[in-house]
Amino acid sequence: MYNSTSLVQREQVFKKSKEEILQIAVDGAALLKKLTDETNGNYLFEYSPESFTGTEPEYALEVCNAVLDVWKPTPEKKAIINLPVTVQHSLPHVYASQIEYMCENMKYRENVVVSLHPHNDRGCGVADAELGLLAGADRIEGTLFGNGERTGNVDIVTLAMNMYSQGVDPELDFSHMPHICECYEKYTGMSIDERSPYSGALVFAAFSGSHQDAIAKGMHWLEEKQPPHWTIPYLPIDPKDVGRSYDADVIRINSQSGKGGVGYILETRYGLNLPAKMREAMGYASKAVSDHTHKELLPEEIFELFKKKFEDVVEPYSIHGVHFQQINGITTQVTSTFQNETVTTEASGNGRLDAVSNALKKAYGLDYQLVTYQEHALEQSSSSRAIAYVGISNPSGELFWGAAVDPDIIRASIDALVTAINNMARS
Repeated sequence: MYNSTSLVQREQVFKKSKEEILQIAVDGAALLKKLTDETNGNYLFEYSPESFTGTEPEYALEVCNAVLDVWKPTPEKKAIINLPVTVQHSLPHVYASQIEYMCENMKYRENVVVSLHPHNDRGCGVADAELGLLAGADRIEGTLFGNGERTGNVDIVTLAMNMYSQGVDPELDFSHMPHICECYEKYTGMSIDERSPYSGALVFAAFSGSHQDAIAKGMHWLEEKQPPHWTIPYLPIDPKDVGRSYDADVIRINSQSGKGGVGYILETRYGLNLPAKMREAMGYASKAVSDHTHKELLPEEIFELFKKKFEDVVEPYSIHGVHFQQINGITTQVTSTFQNETVTTEASGNGRLDAVSNALKKAYGLDYQLVTYQEHALEQSSSSRAIAYVGISNPSGELFWGAAVDPDIIRASIDALVTAINNMARS
């Protein structure tokens, strides 16, 4: 049961005095009590001084207490007094002060459930609800995703998830948030904004390079340290708690993105742990494609771009055969092709990759320095494949990269070197 008690409605709508408005509430309360006393059933009463935030607090209290005097709630049959933000007129702390005043001065308080019904005219519906609860309220009325008149009611999803993020169990299950969103949009014909807190498609998405780098490092730290609490940069809660995934929802690649995000996707999705400077080169390559296509890159598109730019680039130089001997270190014979001419060159080095590199320099007069070599297994098995990353620099200090995958790590490192040399030749 409700009736409006605000000054504006008393003067403009009902044209009645305080006493007359109070009597409407009392008469309604008495009628409900009479009807329920005469009827079998288990009834609970709720009264709301509608337009509460536009009502003088002392008068709102007087009306509510008059209604409660009619119902005389007990511990077994509590009454609900619902105090709405019918229209937001003030800052949330003012509403909280009104709630505190009502809670401290209401009759039968131990037998009354003080309820809140915030609307969102100033965009403060969630803040009103949270401060109102802290001020002593027991209950919230709201809607999924803030649906309701004008700017809507308080969003129960955001409110409950805010409580959850602060360690308070709202006793609502949002662990399958994408499904809830899908059903809501299907049944109502309305859409959820992609930036809507907790539920929007982009709420966990980091496009900024610096954000991605911090998240990637935070996720590594989480895996290593396994702390008792969630403390990852830029992620207020674990996306998995609401049914979202890290690789699909968190790190998103577009023209704003950098090495951290691209490296994280390649590592977590495809097992590639690129050297730091190679991650930077891959980041620039991804940004260039995103800029050109004016769209976000999907993880599989990033992986294909990596293979296209840094794996098995076999022109203009290619190697057809390599033979090693243990003579004064490592000596190798390398059969290679450039511009349709095949030559066999012998050279030595302090290791197999160094020997092959020296043979190519000798055959074609190439001028570069081998600056980075890194390798790791891609699969944990007796026949596991390995990936090698090779970085070389030209006389100007510019870096060029290659990668290759092969069960034989020597073969992988040689193919990676050839790709880096070809990338330098094409620059």
